[in-house]
Amino acid sequence: MSPDEQGTVAGSRTDRLFKLALLVKGIDGAAELIGAIVLVVVSGAAVHRIVAEVLAHDLLGPADGTLARHFVAGTSEFVSGDRTFAVLYLALHGVVKLALVVALLRRWLPAYPVAVVVLLVFVVYEIIRAVHTGSVLLPFLAALDLAITALVIREYRMLRRDRRAT
Repeated sequence: MSPDEQGTVAGSRTDRLFKLALLVKGIDGAAELIGAIVLVVVSGAAVHRIVAEVLAHDLLGPADGTLARHFVAGTSEFVSGDRTFAVLYLALHGVVKLALVVALLRRWLPAYPVAVVVLLVFVVYEIIRAVHTGSVLLPFLAALDLAITALVIREYRMLRRDRRAT
């Protein structure tokens, strides 16, 4: 069995996990891009109606619960304010994630260090935002991004080793 085959066989579970992580990041990037488009198109009144529907159906738990309060506060602040930052943030975030996912799936070596830096910037941002907002979700997302970063680094090392061997 050649080293390349060994790496593939030995890393098959990790390889699948890496591809799953890329799929998650790709879906996340696409959702952010779609979200940016929706924010440009949907009015503030429509956002308030959607929030009311979500709360009326207890989709976030009790209407006076912590999650519902955070949701209402976040959407109220967002609807009443300027959406430019949110639209640009989501659009840029989505495009960067999708571009990196495509580059990593194509195994374009220069994209790996860029992906690591971008993911670590996301982690720092998520942690800072979590501290400032008290978010429960952001530390989870930061941990997920750290795990994906480890997988990207592993894949990068394997690709570099395999390309040097050939």
